[in-house]
Amino acid sequence: MLGNRSRRRPVRRTVMAGCAAVSLAFAALAAVPGATAVAAPAPAVTGPHDGSHDVSANLFEWNWPSVASECADVLGPDGYGSVEVAPPQDSISVSGHPWWEVYQPTDYNLTSRMGDAAQFQSMVTACHNAGVKVIVDAVINHMTGQGSASYGGASFTKYDYPGIYQSQDFHHYPNDCGNSDGTIHDSDWTSSTRNVWNCELVGLADLNTGSSYVQGELAGYLNSLTAMGVDGFRVDSAKQIDPADLAAIESRLTGSPQMYQEVIYGADDVVQPSQYYGDGDVLDFQFGIYLKQEFGSGNISALENFGDSWSGMNPSDKALAFVTNHDTERNGNSLSYKDGADYTLANVFMLAWNYGTPQVYSGFTFNNSDDSPPADSAGHVTDTSCGNGWTCFDRDPAMVGMVGWHNAVGSAAVGNWWSDGSNRIAFSRGSAGFVAINKESGDFSRTFATGLPAGTYCDVVHGTVTGGTCDGPTVTVDSAGDTTADVPGMSAVAIDADSLVSGGGTTPPPPSAVNVDFKVNATTTFGQNVYVTGSVAALGGWDTGKAIPLSSAAYPVWDATVQLPADTAVQYKYIMKNPDGSVTWESGDNNALTTGTSAMTRNDTWH
Repeated sequence: MLGNRSRRRPVRRTVMAGCAAVSLAFAALAAVPGATAVAAPAPAVTGPHDGSHDVSANLFEWNWPSVASECADVLGPDGYGSVEVAPPQDSISVSGHPWWEVYQPTDYNLTSRMGDAAQFQSMVTACHNAGVKVIVDAVINHMTGQGSASYGGASFTKYDYPGIYQSQDFHHYPNDCGNSDGTIHDSDWTSSTRNVWNCELVGLADLNTGSSYVQGELAGYLNSLTAMGVDGFRVDSAKQIDPADLAAIESRLTGSPQMYQEVIYGADDVVQPSQYYGDGDVLDFQFGIYLKQEFGSGNISALENFGDSWSGMNPSDKALAFVTNHDTERNGNSLSYKDGADYTLANVFMLAWNYGTPQVYSGFTFNNSDDSPPADSAGHVTDTSCGNGWTCFDRDPAMVGMVGWHNAVGSAAVGNWWSDGSNRIAFSRGSAGFVAINKESGDFSRTFATGLPAGTYCDVVHGTVTGGTCDGPTVTVDSAGDTTADVPGMSAVAIDADSLVSGGGTTPPPPSAVNVDFKVNATTTFGQNVYVTGSVAALGGWDTGKAIPLSSAAYPVWDATVQLPADTAVQYKYIMKNPDGSVTWESGDNNALTTGTSAMTRNDTWH
């Protein structure tokens, strides 16, 4: 999916060279007025991956007062667990003030486009008071590659940052980087870890993160932020840092901040996300790429087994899942606010599905990839005014409703999957939540198994519950746990245990049997047919004379749906019956599955 090397190089890295650079003075963060060494109160929310209050809001390049207000007025009350904020350190200031300025550090003073140290501290405190953790975008792979002035008034040259770094603190050719121009070449991504980790990303001065001194400076910067109450970091350009170097930096950190590392997957790349699992979680770029594929022009019924079995995706407990971020919305790899209902529905699915730590993105509108966020003439970002250059998608009623839905279902497993084979799907999460998504223009109505107790529930996509009353449409679940729901075109319906407004019966009993769809890719010759047999009576109890015949209608995939006992461990194998009556068993160990309480599909290959 990621054969194009430009997908590994976010847009901010495309305008780097040609500006004169001059020398600038450096100051330590501890000297910044307003900074404090006293940690702000920790938010009273649960941690990542437990499925409860773990939704993050990425408020991309919102200034600190606006983030503080959003935490207090929206994120905390609506159940978000954390907020990701822009890089807070001082950075270059160039003509036009493109958004990527903040990804070119000049020192570690908190004198950024978003505000000063005192405003940053106030923001962290306000978010914690609202029960929201703060995740900072940390740029620790490099310094700048252009410019002659910073927002904080520092002076610098590319390899000289007085008081902090000098030339020996950076990677150079030929001792570190193998390319004579000192930069990462497209061919390096598939051939050279040395060059990926030690050459410059399109001209940005690459820090020697293997140096004990540099590690100390970077850890000092991050520790100064955690001393102000910061709870974790998004590590920018982590793929360009040796994971051993990241481990060494993390070993110097105080506390246990959550780490989310930007490691973009490429199937043929020499640097893979799995190399960074020991250093923390990773951003799952494939998540958004696949959702664009299916919610764009694809088929959302294909998402039945969506997760780490899909190529390039990470284990759920290591993944930060997002539909879009500031890079992918600009380079076209993902859906964005410009895609309207498709974008909203993809986010509804993200919050409903049981994969990773989900993140909702709120940025600013743009016409060109290098646009500035709304700012004054000096480049300082102005207060967020939703609808006036800012998207504020975290406030979208469907997002607010689904964040609460996500919190209500916790880590419950997916069940009661249904699809029309195209662009209408539905599923439950245990006995706590049910969602139906319609990515077709026309409305439809159908009876669904929800897994929920009997009662009347508020559709949280279109309404909210206040004082036990729903201000939108309601959904009635009967004693069997079923509902007949009307799902509007290009929309969704979602109910959860916390959206009950009347009734409240017992949870329907689990089924005694479930449907299992066996599919096997098997090449046969004329007269051969494929069967499945196994350890339970429904599969013939290993008796080939009682094996279940599979249909060849979708050849070379053979399939049949068999009703198996629920909550049961089952072993099975495929066999071929030959024209002469003999039987050929597939080789290797038995296949195995454990049924639950809802239908499932096995996608196998004959071996």
